[in-house]
Amino acid sequence: MERLTQDIRACRICADRFTQTATGHAPRPVVWARPGARILVAGQAPGARVHESGRPFTDPSGDRLRDWMGIDDQTFYDRDRLAIVPMAFCFPGYNAKGSDLPPPPVCARTWRGKMMDALGQVRLRILVGAYAMRWHLGWKGRVDDAVRNWRDHAPATFVLPHPSWRNTAWLKRNPFFEAEVVPALRLAVKEALQ
Repeated sequence: MERLTQDIRACRICADRFTQTATGHAPRPVVWARPGARILVAGQAPGARVHESGRPFTDPSGDRLRDWMGIDDQTFYDRDRLAIVPMAFCFPGYNAKGSDLPPPPVCARTWRGKMMDALGQVRLRILVGAYAMRWHLGWKGRVDDAVRNWRDHAPATFVLPHPSWRNTAWLKRNPFFEAEVVPALRLAVKEALQ
């Protein structure tokens, strides 16, 4: 795992792609995993704040995700307990309108299988967003449908919408998420960490 982590941190496959984005940034892979972690959080890609901090989910979406999981920062960032492995390790940048670009598929093709093998078996998988659902479950539908049918994968896997503020309206329209999914997720997290 140590060698793999070093290789990912040194990766510059997307350097040319990133210079062409509205942000014109250089790659900065954020790797947060160790073998033996009990929980896998599989997200989309680091955002701009994570690109700056070098630490995953150091933004309001991370606050919301930790709240959904029912854990504090110390537990969330304990690499022996949680592996945070996005579908792309680098911030993909913004488009001309200021929206996040999708994770470049080349990252998952190059690194994801190796990372999952090195990580080994986890007790709980938390899949955040469509890209993680597609890779881990072969999901071809909408995130909304996957989340509505969350019991199809629980308790070993939870499918979640992205915890971004952009999804606040969706959360308000779908009270089942806070009423049903969040309590079940918190219980699964607690059990996985014991």
